[in-house]
Amino acid sequence: MRDLVVIGAGPAGLSAAATAHALGLDALILDEQPAAGGQIYRNVERVTEQRPADLAFLGRDYAHGRTLARAAFAVDRRQGATVWHIGPMTKSDGRQVVWSEAGAAQTVNARAVLIATGAMERPVPIPGWTLPGVTTVGALQTVLKQSGVYPQGRVVLAGSGPLLMLLASQYAAVGVQIEAILDTTPPGALNRAMLWLPLALVGARRTMLKGRRLRAAYGRAARQVWNGVTGIRAEGEGALRVVRFTDASGITRELEADTLALHEGVIPNPQLARLVEAEHAWDARQRCFRPVLDGYGRSSAPGVYVAGDGGGILGAEAAEASGRVAATTVALSLGKIAEAEREIRVAPDLDRLTGQRWLRRFLDAMFPPPDWIGRMADQTVVCRCEEVRAADIRKVAGHAQGPNQLKAYTRAGMGPCQGRLCGHTVTEVLAEAKAMAPGEVGYYHIRPPAKPVTIDELAALAE
Repeated sequence: MRDLVVIGAGPAGLSAAATAHALGLDALILDEQPAAGGQIYRNVERVTEQRPADLAFLGRDYAHGRTLARAAFAVDRRQGATVWHIGPMTKSDGRQVVWSEAGAAQTVNARAVLIATGAMERPVPIPGWTLPGVTTVGALQTVLKQSGVYPQGRVVLAGSGPLLMLLASQYAAVGVQIEAILDTTPPGALNRAMLWLPLALVGARRTMLKGRRLRAAYGRAARQVWNGVTGIRAEGEGALRVVRFTDASGITRELEADTLALHEGVIPNPQLARLVEAEHAWDARQRCFRPVLDGYGRSSAPGVYVAGDGGGILGAEAAEASGRVAATTVALSLGKIAEAEREIRVAPDLDRLTGQRWLRRFLDAMFPPPDWIGRMADQTVVCRCEEVRAADIRKVAGHAQGPNQLKAYTRAGMGPCQGRLCGHTVTEVLAEAKAMAPGEVGYYHIRPPAKPVTIDELAALAE
C-alpha cells in the first residue's frame, strides 16, 4: 500500500512527488513517457546531457524541467508505465491503480491518487485534416524536443495562441524558415483582452514580458503572416499539396505547402478523471470540460486529486504550484501534518495560482477558443479512428440524447483512442445540431481500460 500514486511526470506530477517525499509520504510516480518532463519539459534530462546546444532555442524555461526532475529523484518512478484503470475507493485497501509496463500489467494500492496527466491539444477538424502532411503545432514541438528534428519543405502554421507563437520563435532561432503563418485570432480580441491586462501584469509579470518577446519574434518568423484568417482547408491527392483560406477582407487564397500544423489552444486531458467518475463542468471561456476541484486539488471522487493542466489550463508554473498544494493536502489527510502547517506551506503557491488565473483570463480574451467547431462542414471527419463525419452525427442527432447514445449509431469514440481525440468535438457538433449547450449534452462515459491493452498484458496480471 502506497500513501500516494502520482500519475504523470510533468511539472505538476514531479513537484507533487518531491513535496510528498519531503513530507514523509511513500509515493510512486507512474508516467507513460520514456522520460520525465511531460509535454512542456519533454526529454529535458537527455537534451541537457546530450544536446546542450539545443537549450539555446528551447529556452531557459524548458531547462527548468531538469531541476524539477532532480528534486523528485528520490521518489520511486516508473517510466513507460501506462495507467489504464483506477479502481473504486475502499476503506481497507484505498484505490487500486492498474498500469502496463514492458508488456505486462501491474497493480498497486494507494491511499490517495493524484492525476497529473496534463493537457492535450484541442483537435482542429478542418476539411482535409486527415491528409498526410497535416499535423499539429504541438506535434512539431514534441519532435523538436525529443529528437531535434523539424520538417523540410514549405511549412505553414495555422491557428492561434501562445504555443503557436512559441514554436514560430523556436523555429526562427534554429533557422527554419516558415512559409506562412495563418493567424485565426478574431478581430478585436486584443481590445477585449485589455480589460484583464492590469491584473495579468500584477499576477504574472514575467510571463507577460516573455509573451511580448514571443510576439515580436513571431512576426519575423515567417515569409508571410495573414491575420484574421477563416475557412482553412487542406487539399491534395494522397498528401497535402495546398492550403486554402479566406483572408480578413474575405478573399479566398491558397498556398502550396508540404506541412500544415494546426493549433487552437489546449484542453485538459479528461480520460482518467472521467474514469473515476469525478464531477466535471463545462468551462465556457475555454470551451471544454474540466473536473470540479476545491481550492486544494480535491475532486469529487474520494481519494482522487487533480493537479496541473488536467484540472484547467493555467500553464507550467501553475501546474508546479498546484502539484505542491495537492501533495501537501494529501499529507494533511493522512495525518502527516496539521492543518495550520498545510496553510502556511501552501499560501505562496495559492497566491501564484491566483496570479496565473488572472493571466488566463487575459489569454482567454486574447486567444478565444474557436466557436465554429460545432458548425464545421458536413464532410469533415470528426472521429478519425472510425471515420465518422459531421454529417453522420447530425443525421442521428435527433435520436441520440448524448455522445454515449451516439456510439450506437455511428461508433464515434469507439476506436483505439477511446474518444480522447474526438470527445469534445462530438459534444460541440451534437450540441449545435440539438440547439443545446455543450454542458447539457455531456461527454463520453470512460470505462476501463482507458488505453488499449493486449491479452498478453492481461494474462501477466492474472499470473
